[in-house]
Amino acid sequence: MDELEFMRGRVYGADHDDPGPRDGRSYVELAGGPLDGLLLDVTGRSERDLRDGVGLRTEIGRYGPGGRAVYVPRGTDGRVYDWLGDIP
Repeated sequence: MDELEFMRGRVYGADHDDPGPRDGRSYVELAGGPLDGLLLDVTGRSERDLRDGVGLRTEIGRYGPGGRAVYVPRGTDGRVYDWLGDIP
């Protein structure tokens, strides 16, 4: 299994021993970029945070360890966040 296949269906930031989504939590799917296919737990985030998007730390982006992958909501329903690019 390659790295991309391994990561699909997992929750960003979750433990490797418990990678799946949990009941009672809200998730969006990350599309494109280094975190493609991961789910992001957005439970408790403000409407503004959800609208503005997120910068998520990743070791596999353009800037390596410590860099961030930026994702913004696609369309108005906010169920999928598209990759905008990487930042240091």
